[in-house]
Amino acid sequence: MSGPPSLLIENYLREVGFWHVANIGQGCKLDPKLISAFIERWRPKMHTFHLPCEECTITLEDMQLQLRLPVDESVLTESVQSADWGAICYDI
Repeated sequence: MSGPPSLLIENYLREVGFWHVANIGQGCKLDPKLISAFIERWRPKMHTFHLPCEECTITLEDMQLQLRLPVDESVLTESVQSADWGAICYDI
């Protein structure tokens, strides 16, 4: 996120345990050359990075560990409907 989220979004993020995810990368400097190198090595058909030593991919477990996401037995498997996504997403 480019700036702090609205209070409404912050409350939703805290409620579901994703508040720390919204703050990832703040104060970090991105290295454009490193990002370009990874983009060049991405193989979309295989969903892997082709590296000199072998291929690798990012798994859901990797994301869970990197983002410190809470994991429990409750899994969202269907789409979510809201009567007013504009109010939720844009704090109208």
